[in-house]
Amino acid sequence: MALDTTRIRALCFDVDGTLSDTDDRWVHHLSQALAPFKRVFPRCNPQALARWLVMASETPANMLYTFFDRLNIDDELAHLFNFLAQHKKNHKPAHFWVIPGVETMLAKLRTQYPMAVVSARDQTSTYAFLEQYNLISHFDAIATSQTCRYTKPFPDPVIWAAQQLGVHPSQCLMIGDTTVDILAGKAAGAQTVGVLCGFGQEDELLRSGADTILASTAQVLDILLPHS
Repeated sequence: MALDTTRIRALCFDVDGTLSDTDDRWVHHLSQALAPFKRVFPRCNPQALARWLVMASETPANMLYTFFDRLNIDDELAHLFNFLAQHKKNHKPAHFWVIPGVETMLAKLRTQYPMAVVSARDQTSTYAFLEQYNLISHFDAIATSQTCRYTKPFPDPVIWAAQQLGVHPSQCLMIGDTTVDILAGKAAGAQTVGVLCGFGQEDELLRSGADTILASTAQVLDILLPHS
């Protein structure tokens, strides 16, 4: 189904792989950890292996989180992860990477559309990323894994965000890099954009119902404000 831009009145953005360059950050750190293996296996490419491991982990991780969500213990897990992250020895605030072009895109789209974050991340790390890049002021609502009873791929956080933005869910555009983003948006009645700068692959995003696919989140600006 082609994207109908005339219906769009509000925007919902995922974080990991959509606003935050999470996969490249994970690949970078994992490839550094795998580098010593190259001495034992000279033909091993730590960067390529790290990327494969990160991409391969995406679907099982989403399935596991959905399972915990169905058991209604995802909030408890999120609180536990928050506690452990904040109290571990020699704790340092995480340094996040941002998808290139996202900061400019959000600043321009903010003048025309109300916007929300719809993330399955915990509240602490979601706000930490937004604060690091001074993005909080761009958003009228921020949904994390702890906002609604069920998180993505359930439609609840998209519906909640639409209510906060004062629009019907069908007037929202959900932008994300994984199948759970697309499934959540579609279940809520929203249109969806799949982006390839994160964890998802084009074929699986299309199978999940993405209305269009973009190479990078920053290209949303070209679709919605082509002459900006």
